[in-house]
Amino acid sequence: MGSKLGSFSVRSVRAWLEAPAASVAERGGKLNVLRGAVARVTTPLLPDDYLHLANPLWSARELRGRVVEVRKETADSATLVIQPGWGFDFKYQPGQYIGIGLLVDGRWHWRSYSLTCPPDWSVPGHGGKRLISIAVKAMPEGFLSSHLVSGVPVGTVVRLAAPQGGFVLPYPPPGKVLFLTAGSGITPVMSMLRALDRRELFTDVAHLHSARTADDVMFGAELQALTERNPGFDTRLHLTAERGKFALADLDTQFPDWRERDTWACGPAGMLDEIENHWRAAGLSDRLHVERFEIERSAIGEGGTVTFGKTGRTVAADGATSLLEAGESAGVQMPFGCRMGICQTCVVTLSSGYARDLRNGEERREGDKVQTCISAAAGDCTLDV
Repeated sequence: MGSKLGSFSVRSVRAWLEAPAASVAERGGKLNVLRGAVARVTTPLLPDDYLHLANPLWSARELRGRVVEVRKETADSATLVIQPGWGFDFKYQPGQYIGIGLLVDGRWHWRSYSLTCPPDWSVPGHGGKRLISIAVKAMPEGFLSSHLVSGVPVGTVVRLAAPQGGFVLPYPPPGKVLFLTAGSGITPVMSMLRALDRRELFTDVAHLHSARTADDVMFGAELQALTERNPGFDTRLHLTAERGKFALADLDTQFPDWRERDTWACGPAGMLDEIENHWRAAGLSDRLHVERFEIERSAIGEGGTVTFGKTGRTVAADGATSLLEAGESAGVQMPFGCRMGICQTCVVTLSSGYARDLRNGEERREGDKVQTCISAAAGDCTLDV
């Protein structure tokens, strides 16, 4: 018979066996084949259902993780150390972010947070397992951030979205680097700094961080230790409660060679607007990399009833609530990525009605593709999701 089994080739039989697990973990190898084969005798319960009962991190249907450590950074911020389950890609780039989903009061809440650890990271006390970390600052209007900082216990199982984002430090890094951060804007840069430290690549790196007081500086002790350990790293703090907002004109005094450096900046929207204008005026926009955690919502409409066509669920949303947030509030599993209108991951089709771009007021209508993270209902509308 050669390589044929009846009308099936060996290749098609293997694909048939692997099918239940193949869409999740490309690196499953022989284990993935076994899980696929066992699926045929456990249907309607797939092996994943039994594996989940044994260990929630063994799910092959979605990325999951377990919180293994929570430590305070400041009075209103904390680092969460997470052990990812099967399928997580540890080869991310320093500066990228992940999505994290947390079940609170019977509903999944999703947000994106910057990774603060270098790739392929592990720490003592966790059995040599590869881990990831995020740092969260509780915001007055942030339900999930407040819960993560003060209410999530060790052992909590979370959902994860794969690392993504273009605010990254290349390898090898430029010869001269400048980081400008403020508040929680230090979080993606912390991943870069830790990667530079681990690879011993602090050649000529300058960092200016703004915070209200010394007690508000996230990773303050570690920044000091990095400076002492690496002669090529110069970090400086600007405390706004004492000195007011940092003036970009003072860069010439603080770092006279700033024009020669590749710059990464992350912080409040107003600060980033000023930095972009300053670099543009100097003709250096191509050497500036910016990461924004929030969008400026300048167009608030009337809102309406949002219907999610595939699930049949509906929710009333005001004109300031994004379609993504509206869907999540109704329990709809919405696609998302950056939640900032950059990555295009959240794009869905508007089946009927109208939506409005929260950034500029542009209107979308039936048949248009909309970015749900930066669009709101402009009257009753239906999404194909």
